[in-house]
Amino acid sequence: MSSAVVVGAGPNGLSCAATLASRGVEVTVIEAAERIGGGARSSELTLPGLIHDDCSATHPLSPASPALLSLHLERHGLEWAWPEVDLAHPLDGGGAAMVRSIEATASGLGPSGPAWRRAFGPSSRAFGELCEDILRPLPRLPRHPVALVSFGLRSMLPATLLARTLPTPEARALFGGVAAHSFSPLSRPLTSAVGMVLISACHRFGWPVARGGSVAIVEALSAVIDENGGRVETGRPVRSLDELPPADAVFLDLAPGAVADLAGARLPDRVERAYRRYRHGPGAFKLDLAVEGGVPWSFEPARRAGNVHVAGSFEELVAAEAEVNRGRMPERPFVLVGQQYLADPSRSHGDAHPVWAYAHIPHGYAGDVTEAMLIQIERFAPGFRERVLATHVRSPADLAAYNPNYVGGDIINGANTPLQSVARPRLAADPYATGIPGVYICSAATPPGAGAHGMAGYNAALSALRGGRFA
Repeated sequence: MSSAVVVGAGPNGLSCAATLASRGVEVTVIEAAERIGGGARSSELTLPGLIHDDCSATHPLSPASPALLSLHLERHGLEWAWPEVDLAHPLDGGGAAMVRSIEATASGLGPSGPAWRRAFGPSSRAFGELCEDILRPLPRLPRHPVALVSFGLRSMLPATLLARTLPTPEARALFGGVAAHSFSPLSRPLTSAVGMVLISACHRFGWPVARGGSVAIVEALSAVIDENGGRVETGRPVRSLDELPPADAVFLDLAPGAVADLAGARLPDRVERAYRRYRHGPGAFKLDLAVEGGVPWSFEPARRAGNVHVAGSFEELVAAEAEVNRGRMPERPFVLVGQQYLADPSRSHGDAHPVWAYAHIPHGYAGDVTEAMLIQIERFAPGFRERVLATHVRSPADLAAYNPNYVGGDIINGANTPLQSVARPRLAADPYATGIPGVYICSAATPPGAGAHGMAGYNAALSALRGGRFA
């Protein structure tokens, strides 16, 4: 029987293992931490009974992920839940915008409605098919070339340029907040891509959460491994490939630098150089809050929104992201607030609700950003501080200790530079191959990047299967 070892039990490692196990490969997953999940764990971080997602929380791409769909995870209890409003973006002075279906969103944007439909309508309608192309590595022959070309022309633009097609401040801010999920300067080419993908996904499938916490995703993946005879070992750090049991293939759900450390002299020089040069991006500062009665947003729809972008105007957001990427802490950082309990009330306890938030900050920033984040939220939710019952803080160093793939607090595992957006972790025909026969990298540093959709692990597994490693 063919065999595989997977190092790392994050969503990608488990997706890789589950894909292989479901196809008859004997799989062993080895995880350094005591709990599986990587960025998709969930914990009681503030008060007993309140469930917070430790990192990955909202899952725009997961309902359409070929990796998760192919494994039929609903058989193992995975259930998606949606808030009434997917995203809200309040502005000073009472202006605001929100994302739901494309028609509802465009209707709420007034004079920008037609431009919004032109920008995001075609890709939203075709998003189910587009996923088959954009969630795979490039270059590949596209399965839906017409839709992909239409999507690609806009996605290559800097977000600042695409924003000019939206005539109102509300529409520009709404788009900019989503584009800022790239953690990149919004004047950089290709920064429209993340905004295009996430907005199109929202209009087509919504931005759901996993009922019971993001941990439900990895628990379902682990159940697939178990039912197919595989096993998962936790609390077992691996420091060298030589420590691993014999197998036909090895998969590493690790950052490129960690792969180089683990492989040592076995890694070809050109690959080691590429992995050592791999750039990590800005960091995150995470703040989890127990809030009595929820956040009192001035913009009422934000009280029903699973996600709220706290960033002010598009111009303010552009300036803040530019500062972060220059290594300087902005006075008003971009803050993403998650209210997952609105879709999944089981995460709350009585009138105490878990609120999840992070700010974009410079890579490895050592300062405390708590006060700046609270000021930003209070700016659009007066009286918010009075409702906070408990807090839990994770700095970039804390995030890296929690998950070593988050180098310098980089929770998306790699800077979205133009080169790394299309060729990560290195320029290669097969980005999952390490140059060591039978050894693959399958972390979020590989295409298609960050998220709990499991596609990097799935793509790496398919690469090995196509390459005949398990013949």
